[in-house]
Amino acid sequence: MNLTELREEVCRANLDLVGHGLVTLTWGNVSGINDDRDLVVIKPSGVGYDRMTPEQMVVVDLDGKVVEGELRPSSDTPTHVLLYRRFEGVGGVTHTHSRCATTFAQARMELPCFGTTHADHFFGPVPLTRPLSQRETETAYEANTGEVIVERFAEIDPVSMPAVLVAGHGPFAFGHSAGDSVVNAVALEAVAEMALGTIALRRDAPRLESYVLQKHYDRKHGAGAYYGQK
Repeated sequence: MNLTELREEVCRANLDLVGHGLVTLTWGNVSGINDDRDLVVIKPSGVGYDRMTPEQMVVVDLDGKVVEGELRPSSDTPTHVLLYRRFEGVGGVTHTHSRCATTFAQARMELPCFGTTHADHFFGPVPLTRPLSQRETETAYEANTGEVIVERFAEIDPVSMPAVLVAGHGPFAFGHSAGDSVVNAVALEAVAEMALGTIALRRDAPRLESYVLQKHYDRKHGAGAYYGQK
């Protein structure tokens, strides 16, 4: 995929956030990395979705330096590029402030796996990062947001767990491409909404049995996956 195609994909992915109701105002961004894993295309900062075009997408290197584009990249660019540097299997990153997932992040709670809908997308509870320290916030805040995500994933595969809740902030979702990361952000918000309803009905609701979690995740993502078409 060349940069023109990647710009088109990333622009479309950002617009899909609006279509799925995951953003308010300009609170959200999607990026994608090229096949050589040395350039990232990301949404420009503060540009309204109603007038966004592929040509406005900004190309940066893995240090976040602008390579192509006349607009400033998203203020979350340092987070995105750090995740690409550390997570080799990730080809797209989506950050939103979608309401239900953000509610869990603000409550400083991981997102429990209560049912098979969750298990189809996320292999277990969606993890929560620790809060950033005052020093981390005041110095390189966006990059340190990426660092606490990477720290939380020290023993977690971001491919099998393509989402995280940043404490007091909101969700990030990962994928094989920009579009795939949006799909995971949509799934995350859906299961977060279901979890809120589950907890409201029954505060002590049981977590999904581990063997059912394994079955549902494997049938879509395992070596012998049989969900969908070949």
